[in-house]
Amino acid sequence: MDVYEEALSYLESHHIAAGEDVLEDVFHEEAVSCFLSPLNSESIDFPDSLISCSHEEMLEKKLTVLRGILESEEVYLRELDALLTPMKALRASAGTSQPVLSGQQVQTVFYQVPELRDAHHTFYSGLKARLSAYSHAEISSSEETVMCRNPELEVGDLFLKMVNHLGLYGGFIENYEKAVEVVRKCTTSDPRFRTLAESMYINGADKARTTYTLEALLYKPLDRVTKTTLVLRDLLKTTPVEHKDFAALQEALRLSQSFLSGVNESSQSKREVTLTHGMRRQLMRDGFVVDVSEGVRSLRHLFLYTDLLLCTRFKHAARGKQDQYRFSWYLPLAGLKLRWVTDHERPSDTTVRLHSLRTKMFLLRQQLQQNVKGSRGLTWTAPSRKKLEQMELLLLTHSPVYRLDLHSPSGKSHTLFFSSLYELEEWRENIHKLTTENIETVPPDLLTLTSACVKLRMTQQPHLHSSIAEDENSLCGTVSVAIHSASGLQEPACVYVCVEVDGNEFYDQQAQTHSSVCSLNPHWDQELSFQVDGAQKMMVLCVSQSNGQDGTVLGKSTLKLESKSLSSRWRRQTVQLGQLEVTLSLKYCPHQLEPPGSPIQQPPIFCVPIQTVAQQEGVFVPHVVRCCVEEVERRGMDEVGIYRISGTATDIISLKAAFNSNLREAVTRMRSSEVNTVSGVLKLYFRELPEPLIPSELFHSLANTLEIQDMDSRLVSMLSLLQSTPDVNRNTFLYLLHHLRRVAERKHINKMTLLNLATVFGPSLLRPPVAGLEHNGVTVDISQEVVIQVQVVFSYLQSDSLPEPQTSLPYSSDTEEENTHM
Repeated sequence: MDVYEEALSYLESHHIAAGEDVLEDVFHEEAVSCFLSPLNSESIDFPDSLISCSHEEMLEKKLTVLRGILESEEVYLRELDALLTPMKALRASAGTSQPVLSGQQVQTVFYQVPELRDAHHTFYSGLKARLSAYSHAEISSSEETVMCRNPELEVGDLFLKMVNHLGLYGGFIENYEKAVEVVRKCTTSDPRFRTLAESMYINGADKARTTYTLEALLYKPLDRVTKTTLVLRDLLKTTPVEHKDFAALQEALRLSQSFLSGVNESSQSKREVTLTHGMRRQLMRDGFVVDVSEGVRSLRHLFLYTDLLLCTRFKHAARGKQDQYRFSWYLPLAGLKLRWVTDHERPSDTTVRLHSLRTKMFLLRQQLQQNVKGSRGLTWTAPSRKKLEQMELLLLTHSPVYRLDLHSPSGKSHTLFFSSLYELEEWRENIHKLTTENIETVPPDLLTLTSACVKLRMTQQPHLHSSIAEDENSLCGTVSVAIHSASGLQEPACVYVCVEVDGNEFYDQQAQTHSSVCSLNPHWDQELSFQVDGAQKMMVLCVSQSNGQDGTVLGKSTLKLESKSLSSRWRRQTVQLGQLEVTLSLKYCPHQLEPPGSPIQQPPIFCVPIQTVAQQEGVFVPHVVRCCVEEVERRGMDEVGIYRISGTATDIISLKAAFNSNLREAVTRMRSSEVNTVSGVLKLYFRELPEPLIPSELFHSLANTLEIQDMDSRLVSMLSLLQSTPDVNRNTFLYLLHHLRRVAERKHINKMTLLNLATVFGPSLLRPPVAGLEHNGVTVDISQEVVIQVQVVFSYLQSDSLPEPQTSLPYSSDTEEENTHM
């Protein structure tokens, strides 16, 4: 028997060959029993003939193993696709009067399955591309007249990335029994579901169809995760020690064994640990967070148990030894209060250091990419890659701005920081769910609890993008998202939308819209742009505000970013965020990225024609106007003398400078400014326009309309003149008028009538071409100028038929875009 036959025989004996299936009619108990078998304690050895192979022969066997893995992955993906086939229809049915499954049941049955499918599809695509490229290079090499060594196939990074996704299986495994329970219950009670669940089809590579039950397909991921360790052992045994893959595969095997060991020991007890007094605690979630103590930030591993939060220091083990955790602090969940805020305030020197760190990481990564393509080998790559990971850990520790404050009834408090609001909200949801349940408070055995973390953990190490292999489907360039509007609020609220992207953190990964006015149907029409490198997903959250403070996350969702579904033209879509629907548009422009530079300064907006500003921002009403109006409506409607009493001149100048340089920074600063400062900035913006909001050439025409005695006829004439103004001027003026009318509705508190507001704004909104000179035969006395300005604005404010302003951005929908090509 030659080496190929021996390798194939070995693979078949360990069930790695393509097309291997588990018997369909597996009882649930047998499935769990099979899964819990101590795989990672087995000793798997190759035949002696394989161990004594030469370097080249081992690589040939490795290639055979990889091809078997690829075929097996293809089969597994078909199984997952078949499992997911009915999900969309069942989800749609959940919203009808006669659902097959409820929305919660659909979530339970298919929990983590889409994520598993995406992770394995990425792995499969990467492995297939590597094998194809290697086969092509091997053929080219064999055709050379001069003998040369074939290029070595490197796949260690792909397997390491795959193992880093094993945490997805943790959630699937914990949910598995619940999913099977729903399937069995609904199969018995609903004939429609029984028909579906008992006849699901998988199309094989030979186009033959195989019938499975839904329960049998749900077992497939359980079966798959147990094979991960076996596959990695096989691969490592056929990889020479000096090969570049060896270290990566060894680490992947260690992580896989550790994960499987923890799952095997905890699946029956649902990740529980028995303490000395007999109480059992279940681990609900764990992950790496930034803990702040006495102003010092430290990366910590946080564990959420059924009745407490445990913060630990992670100590990575030396080779051959077990990882360790050391106790930092704990807080009982009973009575625990949580409050989160966005903390953008950081010392300027810290901002400079973080920017310098991002720049160095960008340049080092470029060097690494060039080195991988070259021939310098591990002597340079390994230390540089380690350095890049250390720099990313520094960034992960010192850059987060989302702060979560924890307060215990005992008086103990702790502060955690998160890089992502999406992640923070997931933690908050998990903690809140447990704190609303009946919690039995029992003092923990901290030594036992901390020691158990190694076996119970679901997260092995901090998520470092630098340790993840390049994905050909990830985005590199500029991603723009325009947030239009939202619907589904149960009561009027001031809300904003926060958008986050993943990938390398060389550039800002979070941005948010300004906060809307209090409304049931908020509108923003605001564009956010991201420079992305390696981005694959976008997180969208809708957040309500109260008294200018960050409040409640009303809903969140994740969008998959794929270059094939994005283009350089706007694509409109609706995103479901819990009970809310947010309408947004996306576009993507791929291009080479420049090193992170100093923050991009936006073009100035003050003392600039309003049409220019609106064109730059892609809106009909400039953001400075909308931001100030919405801030006043949020907390200034009951302020006595609002718009009449001005804020401090230095504060107004400072906020003006912020709007002139960076909208996001200006909005953050505005929230902590006095409301009279905000109103002062709005008045200053209109006052400093090179041309008044109501064009000067209309001054005399509007003055003449004031002589019309009949009020209705006067307003008809004035509104007709308003229609002749440019779109931006007209819509901004209407937007302001509607706002001032809402302010006047509170005149019994703020003492600002329509006439008072017209007196304040009239001189800023309307000016004659050249004051005091004859124009078209009409002479206006300077003393009468202010009277005309005030009376014109006052008349508009009195109108009951003011048109609604148009603020929507002219982004085309998918349907509109398709029609343009027909």
